[in-house]
Amino acid sequence: MFNLSPIKIMVIVAAVLVLLGPDKLPEVAHKLGSSWRAVKRLQERVEAEVREAIPDLPSTGDIARIARSPINLLNSLADRVDAKEEVEEVEGDLPTHLSDPYEEPSDYQVPTARPDSAVLPPDPSLN
Repeated sequence: MFNLSPIKIMVIVAAVLVLLGPDKLPEVAHKLGSSWRAVKRLQERVEAEVREAIPDLPSTGDIARIARSPINLLNSLADRVDAKEEVEEVEGDLPTHLSDPYEEPSDYQVPTARPDSAVLPPDPSLN
């Protein structure tokens, strides 16, 4: 935006000092400072009112980042939509008769032990 080098800043300060004079410079600086504080207070009040009306609004820093790079915003929104669709697909695969996916169905029967004759010999490939 502004490309001010230290030399340019010194020239501006010198010009202001020559135009205003050393006697009026503190008074003008005080007025500029108080005006700046008033503008900052107004900004804080407006932001507080907007955040009160819209509580889910992103932080000011996030909004500034979004304004500088709208492509990143679009990418993050696309990622959110993809994640939401994946969750909906997974939820669609769950049985509808279960309110809790970890709850056993009411017709579930605990498996009983097999009789000794049905015991299989150990698998030699496991050794």
